[in-house]
Formats: sequence, C-alpha cells, structure tokens
Amino acid sequence: MSSKYAFTKTLKEVRFLFCQTGEHSAATRSFLTRAYPIMKKNNPSIPIMLREAAGTQPKVYARYEFGQEKSQILEGLSDKQIEEAVTALVKDSA
Repeated sequence: MSSKYAFTKTLKEVRFLFCQTGEHSAATRSFLTRAYPIMKKNNPSIPIMLREAAGTQPKVYARYEFGQEKSQILEGLSDKQIEEAVTALVKDSA
C-alpha cells in the first residue's frame, strides 16, 4: 500500500473536502482515518490538507507545478474506490 502513496515529484499539495458528520462523506472519513498516516509518512514535505465543513460534498484536489489542479468527486464511492481515485491523482502529473 505504501507505494500507492509515493506522490509524483510534480505534486505540490493534496486537499480533501468533506462533511464531518454527513453520511455521504462516511467513506471519505474512513479512508482518511486509514490512509492519512501512510500518505504523510511517505511524503512528509507535501501538504495534505483536510477541510471539514457541514454539508460539503466529498472531493479531493491535487495541485501540481505551475498551479495546475485536478479534482475528483468522492461522493458515492467506496473506501476502495476512493483509494484508487486518490492514487491516480497523486501519481499523475498535470
């Protein structure tokens, strides 16, 4: 699992937005509880931000060099599907 979270060198920031209590964000919260420590351990110099706000649709943003961003909506995805979506974003380069 750790190699999945070896971020690309062009990645500058990862941002997760989700609701702290909503059912639609439950899989995102579960994923972050499990995967955040691994991501941070493997990429200590890259900011991984968690933004919680009531009613927020779960989404992940990846910011790359030159300010380019990609995002993925996480609503309706399972923990495993979220892992695959995040892995694709952090290994991709804009």
